[in-house]
Formats: sequence, structure tokens, C-alpha cells
Amino acid sequence: MTQEYAQQERVIGGRYVVLREIGRGGMGVVWLADDRTIGRRVAIKELRLPDGIDPQERHIYEQRVLREARTAGRLSDPAIVTVFDVVQEQGTTFIVMELIEAPTLADIVRQRGPLSEAFTARVADQLVSALDTAHRAGIVHRDVKPSNVMVDANGRVKLTDFGIAQSTEDPKLTTSGTLIGSPTYMSPERLKGQEAVPASDLWALGATLFFSVEGYGPYDRQSTAASIQAIMNEVAFLTRARGPLASLIMGLLNSEPAGRPTAPQVRSLLSQATLAIPNTGPTTPTWSPTPTEAAPPAKRKPLAIVLAAVVGVVLLAAGWFGHQLLTSSGTSATGDTDPNFQPAMTYGQNGTIPVFEPSFYAQNSCLPRVPAAQAQFKNGDQLDCSKKPHVAEIYGELKLGDFRSGSASGGKKSAAYPPGLTQFGDSGCAMLFKSDKIKADRPMKYVALVPTQETWLQDNGARTIECVAWTVDSSSYPGSIVVKDDD
Repeated sequence: MTQEYAQQERVIGGRYVVLREIGRGGMGVVWLADDRTIGRRVAIKELRLPDGIDPQERHIYEQRVLREARTAGRLSDPAIVTVFDVVQEQGTTFIVMELIEAPTLADIVRQRGPLSEAFTARVADQLVSALDTAHRAGIVHRDVKPSNVMVDANGRVKLTDFGIAQSTEDPKLTTSGTLIGSPTYMSPERLKGQEAVPASDLWALGATLFFSVEGYGPYDRQSTAASIQAIMNEVAFLTRARGPLASLIMGLLNSEPAGRPTAPQVRSLLSQATLAIPNTGPTTPTWSPTPTEAAPPAKRKPLAIVLAAVVGVVLLAAGWFGHQLLTSSGTSATGDTDPNFQPAMTYGQNGTIPVFEPSFYAQNSCLPRVPAAQAQFKNGDQLDCSKKPHVAEIYGELKLGDFRSGSASGGKKSAAYPPGLTQFGDSGCAMLFKSDKIKADRPMKYVALVPTQETWLQDNGARTIECVAWTVDSSSYPGSIVVKDDD
């Protein structure tokens, strides 16, 4: 080794020889280095905070990173990138980690497009194992997202930045004043300023799985502000996933932390999803192990991205993700069709039910007759579920809102009729019916009532999907099947 080279050599912690930079982001720089003591190559993350941060806040940040990095070093799971060492010298913190040479999930989707349900389920199984291990050890990841998920050519997954994922470029929302995580993959409660909890990681897992199977993020918008607004006020719309996997993703994206499945429940649902997904080919796509050498394809703007911005669904019953969750098409977890599930009907002009007046656009209204072809439901037909026996009940409502956009002339025009609205109604009403918010003492049939295109496009067009249930023998019954919040 020449004297000139020796002078240029950078050594961290007296043992890690820096070779070159291999990554850079808002929280610092990642270096490729040789561990002279063990004789292996490692990745070293050099943490850097922007200038101008208050010294006390900087200290809180550094102490949190050190504590969690050391705890992460004790985690043992095949899908967790191992933390080998934490070094502090010359006022800088370095995290020494296992070197993984594989593309990220974000890289793979950019190269190959949306991935199969089977492959997504395989990725999900490994990710939830990693998160469960961390959560049991008291660690919340805070930044689960596609660019932090590495996948090798055999489909083995590694979740990076465990316990140390931080972002210093965004508004101050945490107790230390630094937003930890990426806004487009951040749960609603965290955007409200609450501390991250295990359920927050699981929401981000749902968003990551959505990205895998759809090819874009559920709340990808043109700006961070628009993405945050979407997370707080909209629910994403799946187009490529069905059955247990779709139900799982939608359950994870529940806006209420208590309504999301826990990690063990996710693993159980994934085992059901694996049984239900058709085995149509290999579950592992083939790609180059060095994605930076491949040119990314031209950016696509799927129709469903626009649709997700239009169809902002509010599920009115909290905790709709129940232990006995149906799939998105009314199919049981084993793939058998639920005999009581009825395909969606349309209401309004040219609909299966031509008359369905506004007084029925409300959850827990009851009906004097079963929804059927050419049936009419006028305002005066509405029954109070708690006071009169009835034949059918509106047990839930999916609100699609009043989506009008300004025209060039300054007036208002209705948004286009969303494709796949009946399938969405099937999914939402089936999931709600099988949640712990519905309790019937007799077998019930159930159906989604979806507005027709003509009704949607009217000046005062309906923007709701009504979920209706009735007894299998169409007999009348008293009371409501909806569990009250205080029950």
C-alpha cells in the first residue's frame, strides 16, 4: 500500500475500512466497508442531521437511534437485516449492518410492473415475521416501505433500517420534533402526531403489499401534501387482488389502529390466502441482482391512481376487520363461495332496483321487503329498525362522497363513474358483514346496492353503496343486527 493511499484511507471504529459510497438519503450516507477484524464486507450507515436542528432535539434523536439500533442488533429473524455494531466517533454515529446485495421491492416493481398475488403473499409472510419479531422485542420500525424491502432472486426478503429508520426532511410530528418515516407510507394516527405503535407498522405493511400487487402506492399523489390528505380522507381501491389477500390488505389499511389485524392474525390470514390463490405459475419473478444497471421503464400512470383519488370510501362501522373476515368477493377463506353472499345489485335509473330514494342512504335504516329486481323503495317505506319488525336492514354504508371537480368555465361537473364499482361494493359489504360489528341470531343473506352510472352522473347523484341483509327465508325480524358501540 502506497503512502498516498494510506493517507486517503478512512477507517471507522478502528476496524471498518470504507471502500465506497453505495447509497444516500435524507438521513445520511451508506458506505461499503471491509471489516478488518472479521474479514467480511459490511454496510455502514453514517447518520447525518441537517444543519439548524436544535441541539437538545439532536441529542434526543441520537440517543433514540443508539438505543433502538442496539436493540435491533439482538433481533434474530431471517427477514431482518442484522445490525452488527454501533460506533460513535468525532460527533458522528455509524450503524454497521449486514451487507445485502439485492434489489428493493421498489426497484423490482419499477422494472417488472405489478407482481403476482402469490409472490406478494410470499413477501408478506416474511415481512410480517420480521415485524412480529421486532414488536415482541419492543421495536417499532417506523419506516416500512417498498424501498426498505430487499428481495433476492430466490424471493428471500430482508427488511432494512430496523429500528433506525428516520427522516429529517419533513414537518415535526414526533415527541422529539422529528418526523420518523416516509409520509406516503405513514399511518393516519402518526400523521395526527401520535407516536408509532406496532399497528402503525402494520398499516405501512398493507400499503407496501398494495404497491407490490398494484404497481403503485395506495396514496401516491403529485405532492406530499396531497398524499397526506389522501391518507387522512380516502381509502385505496384494489384492482388486481381478490380474495383473502385483498381482504388482508384492506384490513391493514384500516384508518383505526384497533381495527387492524395483529401480526399473528396477519400470518393466519396469509396461510388462508396461500390456499386460495391459484397456482398459475412460478411465484418468484426473475430479475437482475443489480437493478442499478438496468434502465427503469417509462413511468406509468395507472387508471386506478386517478380512481383512488376519486373514490374516497368511509367505512362507518369501526372494527370492520373481524376475525371471521370474508374475502373480497364473498368467498370463504378456503375458496368456497358463501351461499348467502349475493352479487351486487344496482339502484337508480336503469338499475336492478329502479327506485331507491334518499331516505335510505343511511346505515341502520330498515326495509319492508327484500331487494329484488324492479323493487321500489320510496322515502315513506323506511322503517325504524328498533321499533318495527322488518324484512331487511341496511347494516352498513360505503360513502363515496360528492366528487365534483371544477370545470374550465368555473362551474361544476360530476366525476366519471368509477370502473369496478360493483366489485368494490361486493368486497366492502362482504367484509363488513363478516366483521365483529354484525351479529345475527339467524342465517342471513347480504348484498351490496351500487348506484348506476346514470344515477352517479346526475347533478345530485348518489355517492353511496348500501349494504343490505335479510333472513334466508325472507321472514320479518325485530331489532338490528349491528352491534352498538357500547355493547
